[in-house]
Amino acid sequence: MAKTKTNFLIKQMAEIGTLDLYIYDDVAEDSVNWWTDEVTESETSAKYMRAQLESAKDVKQINIYINSYGGSVKEGLAIYNQLKRHTAQKTAYIDGFACSTASVIPMACDKVVMGTNTLMMIHHAAMGAWGNAEELRKAANDVEVIDSASCSSYLAKAGDKLTAETLKALLDEQTWLSAEQCLLYGLADEITGKEDKTITEAKQRFNAAMKFEVEQQEPVLKVPPELIVQKTNAERLMMAFNKKMEVK
Repeated sequence: MAKTKTNFLIKQMAEIGTLDLYIYDDVAEDSVNWWTDEVTESETSAKYMRAQLESAKDVKQINIYINSYGGSVKEGLAIYNQLKRHTAQKTAYIDGFACSTASVIPMACDKVVMGTNTLMMIHHAAMGAWGNAEELRKAANDVEVIDSASCSSYLAKAGDKLTAETLKALLDEQTWLSAEQCLLYGLADEITGKEDKTITEAKQRFNAAMKFEVEQQEPVLKVPPELIVQKTNAERLMMAFNKKMEVK
């Protein structure tokens, strides 16, 4: 029943030209119960994402919302490339964490939007290995190749804001990046809420500058000294009249 509802919503969203996707869990393929052979479908797998994209081929806008610690590099890279190939305008919204391979996926999008309190975490690819010396050496070489695939995704998104040397240093330290840092390195394009504040401050500066210019151009109006004296005399006459009225 839940799956039918999901498919209905995808079809409905496709009709209005927008598709919303969510990665709110570890990026993982379908799991199989060893005892019963029952398959549990993952809603963060490349296969699941492929099905959603194929059900909405004609959408013009794809929004992908991310809050994940990461997961399988294999699944993450496949989702990245599926999004990259799609002709729709793509926007990634980081709603919480975008860690590990979950930070690679948004790199396929035209725009990455982060909240002021959201984070990305990037690190080198990792894998387990068992075997003799030659097998372990091969595993180390393999993981370096896998790692370079993720690196190319970051660098392609960042453009000239991030060098390979700086990226390597960040990956070496398993770095947590704030929204401001992601913006600085080109891994994000916008910080939610920051734009309104910036525009408001710009308007305030503009209004202050315009007020200053007007004040410089307009003559300063001053009351002539003789009028001030006349006004003072009038006030004295009024006070004297009031006192006479009080005596009567």
